[in-house]
Amino acid sequence: MNIGLIGNGAIASYVQTALAQRPHSIAAVLVRQTRVADNPGTYVDSVQGFPDDLDLVIDCAGHAALAEHGPAILQRGIDLVTVSLGALADQNVLQSLEAAAHAGNAKLHLASGAIGALDCLQAARVGQLEQVTYVGRKPPAGWLGSPAEKVIDLEALRTGAQTHFEGTAREAALAYPKNANVAAAVALAGVGFDKTSVRLIADADVSANIHEIQASGDFGSFTFQINGKSLPDNPRSSALAAMSVISRLDSLSGVISL
Repeated sequence: MNIGLIGNGAIASYVQTALAQRPHSIAAVLVRQTRVADNPGTYVDSVQGFPDDLDLVIDCAGHAALAEHGPAILQRGIDLVTVSLGALADQNVLQSLEAAAHAGNAKLHLASGAIGALDCLQAARVGQLEQVTYVGRKPPAGWLGSPAEKVIDLEALRTGAQTHFEGTAREAALAYPKNANVAAAVALAGVGFDKTSVRLIADADVSANIHEIQASGDFGSFTFQINGKSLPDNPRSSALAAMSVISRLDSLSGVISL
């Protein structure tokens, strides 16, 4: 496949390294205008700069990039893979992406990001899925730069845990654009943004990012938990989120899809 990327951060770096081991090529990377001169043969600063023969674009740059560039990519008829699922909590962004995908006869593929068990949720919603709760627990430093700073003193939290957010997945995704993509993934796989309950916790006694899903319905009930590691290049980027992009690409390009 001939692939375009959006972004050149830690996740994009991981994706580029992984793609080098696969029969795909990176034709262009969309970056800020000020970065184009760093690699003028590959870097572009607009969707119009992408070549016409792209098979797929992978978004590695976050909510704002998906909202800004996603519609133009889809309208060009190019499929798009993203881990920026929290952006879809904004109805205007969602509707813009859906309209562009229809107009361009293209698809927006959602990578699972830093969480698992989404296939179970998708199957369970075929019946009556009654309750879904997502709990996100990180060390205090993992919440720096987020609204958690307005609720608790993160630097002073040396022991124990404090909840700094309780609400819906939509509220979490919109308030925590850099921290709540997992909540959005759970919502999209299950009962939706407004029916998914979310609790976000700063915990000084943990060293990993811990994600937990609790769900019940006609299928029974389950609890899923994962202790996630970050990428070495960026402690705020999930290693599994980067891996999920490559997994999604492998599924799309393979003859057997799971």
